[in-house]
Amino acid sequence: MNYQRSLGGDLVRDGSPAASGLSAASFSASELSTAGVEEVERLYGGLADDVRRLIDVTIRSAVDEDRVTQARALVRQAERLLAEQASPEPAGVHFNREGRSWDWGNAVVGVRNAIAPPVVVVRAPDGTVSSEVELGAAYEGPPGCVHGGVSALILDHLMGETASAGHTRVTVTGTLTLRYVAPIPLGRIWMRAWIADESGRKVTVVAQIGAGEVGTAPAVEATGLFIVPRWATDDGVPADIGSLD
Repeated sequence: MNYQRSLGGDLVRDGSPAASGLSAASFSASELSTAGVEEVERLYGGLADDVRRLIDVTIRSAVDEDRVTQARALVRQAERLLAEQASPEPAGVHFNREGRSWDWGNAVVGVRNAIAPPVVVVRAPDGTVSSEVELGAAYEGPPGCVHGGVSALILDHLMGETASAGHTRVTVTGTLTLRYVAPIPLGRIWMRAWIADESGRKVTVVAQIGAGEVGTAPAVEATGLFIVPRWATDDGVPADIGSLD
């Protein structure tokens, strides 16, 4: 009977629901150089930017039926071109021998994911992690405001990046608690996160999101408990994968 470690590190039998969870084998070693990664990101990142703009204008457009028909034909043509060589699998997380990791399909930071804003993470020497990003029509919830679930999504990722301590350890979300103080208007937002406490494999992170200029009153406040999985402490697991959110 074959066993593997579940997300929390417990041994489970293959074929059970937990057996299909994360493990060291979930991440792919790649021979692609860091320079090669950056070239791919330049090429397909530009494509993702174009699709983001298409999503935005699709929401806001009021052109007539003929124009919509023409646009749909062009979109289907682009889809056929890209599908000529496309993997049936999701992007996953990869790493190379130079210590570079990438997750192009990530819903928050994925360079090749047109749904991702994408968020660009900035790490300060004191361990604080921050970002500024534009959230437009595609992220609307209440009229003219950012969807509360989008706030939770991007905070979860930012906090996971923070818990990873500069990608020196692998972390996963245990619990996430949010307090919605005020609506966030669509447009430029800021966010920051920092480690509040550590105990063994548990890391507590606190975070905030605000609208407009950095330093304005936070509109969403969050506290999260992040866990270093047992399997991530084994030899051979690349620590620089970082947060798995």
